[in-house]
Amino acid sequence: MGGKETAMKILVFALGSSGDVHPMMGLGQVLARRGHYVTIITNGYFRQLVERVGLEFLEEGREDDFRQLISNPDLWHSRRGFFYIARHAMLGRMRDQYELVAKHAVPGQTVMISSCLSFGARIARDKLGIPLITVHLQPSAMWSVHDSPKLPPLWTSAWLPSWVKNLQFRIGEKFLLDPFFCPEINAFRAELDLPPIRHVTSRWWHSPDGVLGMFPDWYAPIQPDWPCDTRLVGFPLWDERGVTEVPDQLGRFLHDVEPPFVFTPGSAMIQGQDFFATAVRACRLLGRKGILLTRFPDQIPRDLPASVRHFDYIPFSVVLPRAAALVHHGGIGTTAQALAAGIPQLIMPMTFDQPDNAVRLRRLGVGEWLSPHSFRPAAVAKKLQLVTGSSDVRECCHTIAARISRTDSLSAACDEVERVASRHGVLTETCHQRRT
Repeated sequence: MGGKETAMKILVFALGSSGDVHPMMGLGQVLARRGHYVTIITNGYFRQLVERVGLEFLEEGREDDFRQLISNPDLWHSRRGFFYIARHAMLGRMRDQYELVAKHAVPGQTVMISSCLSFGARIARDKLGIPLITVHLQPSAMWSVHDSPKLPPLWTSAWLPSWVKNLQFRIGEKFLLDPFFCPEINAFRAELDLPPIRHVTSRWWHSPDGVLGMFPDWYAPIQPDWPCDTRLVGFPLWDERGVTEVPDQLGRFLHDVEPPFVFTPGSAMIQGQDFFATAVRACRLLGRKGILLTRFPDQIPRDLPASVRHFDYIPFSVVLPRAAALVHHGGIGTTAQALAAGIPQLIMPMTFDQPDNAVRLRRLGVGEWLSPHSFRPAAVAKKLQLVTGSSDVRECCHTIAARISRTDSLSAACDEVERVASRHGVLTETCHQRRT
């Protein structure tokens, strides 16, 4: 077995909410077990979690910055949300991200892993020659004229001709997205003596070194017009289990025979008062128990009935197998955990990848969705009765859960990381020997 000194240095950018950070944490853990040096680069809000896992932490933004970012209601607006994140997280953190790579990467020994949020890592790849693997947790990050993702306000229905769908996207990229992104990106690139770029969202934010889709092909098959080196590995189901303590009261609340409904509007949502008020009323209409999940308790209605409980956090892999259904915002991490648990889902999609995930779940036959405008107690209760009372939905849920249980997506993802590293001369034969 080779010595530790031959291991790769891996810089993992874990930016976003818990649904974005958790998969990178799981990937980092498995890579560390294989003997590599792993550094998680993320916001200070997640410092304690990284340290509990036992990985090296580098701060990319203060905890106060994260809390301020999620406090703006524009974050959840169907159209303004993307540009809000793009301005404050993608462009706003670009230079700091680059400097972290320049300071901590060792040429010839380092590989970067990042989502498309980390423009600084993408620029560091071009300037410093550090290989970068772009991780897409959701298929909506890759445009296709074939199986087009649902990206409001674009019309992307399957019956539309491909040229119509593509024309919409190209016009949007040329006259809206590139004019928004390119001036700042290219100004920074010019300072680094790099040539200007364009086609940011259709081409540039996918690394030429490798693109890793962390979802299965039955959820979204590889499309002919996706990046040519795209590899799919399955859902990364890491959720703090064994790292964050499970509340003692949970077991007593789940003791009854009838399983509860679980409600969460997303880990970064702090304007979810209406969502949780609707959840409580829907549970009362159905005469069922409910669990409300959020680390921001100010959103929770006062004087909850005994049949509804609030918990700050419970790993989904602990609570969902004992739940009747999950009602949520449609983030890919939450979606994947419910698929793995084999339970029906009801989604209230708002922005980002959420509308696309809602459409895919309905197509798979495992759930339904309601728009935020239609998300009212009676409608929620009716949809929950529909998805939990359907034998077809139950069968689809069980079939998909069985497929997920047969895959080890994080190990497959690590294999791909090592494959890219080896191709770029970073991963030595000694590193391969260490795994045996």
